[in-house]
Amino acid sequence: MTLRNALVGALAVVSLAACGTTTPSSDSGKIQVVASTNVWGSVIKAVGGDEVEVKALLDDPSADPHSYESKPADAALIKDAKLVVFNGGGYDDFFAKLITSDATRKIEAFPMRDNHAEPQTGAPDADGHDHSVNEHVWYDLHTVQAVAEAAANELGALAPEKKTTFEKNTADFTAKLEELEKKVAGIGKGRKVVATEPIAHYLIDESGAEDVTPEAFSKAIEEESDVPAAALASMNQLVESKQVNALINNTQTENQVTKGLVEKARTAGVPVVAVTETLPEGVTGYLDWMSKQVDALTQALKA
Repeated sequence: MTLRNALVGALAVVSLAACGTTTPSSDSGKIQVVASTNVWGSVIKAVGGDEVEVKALLDDPSADPHSYESKPADAALIKDAKLVVFNGGGYDDFFAKLITSDATRKIEAFPMRDNHAEPQTGAPDADGHDHSVNEHVWYDLHTVQAVAEAAANELGALAPEKKTTFEKNTADFTAKLEELEKKVAGIGKGRKVVATEPIAHYLIDESGAEDVTPEAFSKAIEEESDVPAAALASMNQLVESKQVNALINNTQTENQVTKGLVEKARTAGVPVVAVTETLPEGVTGYLDWMSKQVDALTQALKA
């Protein structure tokens, strides 16, 4: 979901560091990294281990990432960082605007999707579903792997004596990503799902399931506008008549419409798979978080 042009409000808590780190300090001896979200921060932490201190600007699991307003302190953090990591693709434009030096080492995840993605026209198919490129690339395991590999290269350049460590950490991380991919690949062939928002687009694609969410519904939820009556009726029908095998629900941007759909799904016996845009409280890292979501999706599609 693209960040709104008019951002409304700010996260209540932005002082917590990603992955359990403390606020980066210049005298810690560790490589200072700033990420736009704790998702990407957790990927860098997996690669850098104890050699990095990671600060994520967005790490409040109860907040909507799309309503974040940057602060002067954020700009200062980015200015002092040795490496910055963000999503791109219009998702976290506020972060890219804070990078004022061309000398700052940076990793942008979204363009890495283009390196292995098949061309997409962006045109709706016969059912009116828009298959244009989706910016939520942290749900694309191939892109996450590419970011980890880029992190190993950048961190290795910053600390050559630790390069072997970064490469080993990346290899271990990649192996576990590949295990996740094998678990979810093709599990949803012949199955249909609907989603309150298209944040898990790439994971659903990997499963082979067909996302039959009406385009008008997705667009309205993303734009925080009223859902057209016909689109809502269509979604209700798909869920209540069990024409779908699962409802994918973004728990971070719920409203009365999405809550109503979740209730209808539970009443009808349609599995509800909860997904989030940042790491929830208590989750130890990207692999822990994504593994739980992959497990929930595969169980729902097998039901």
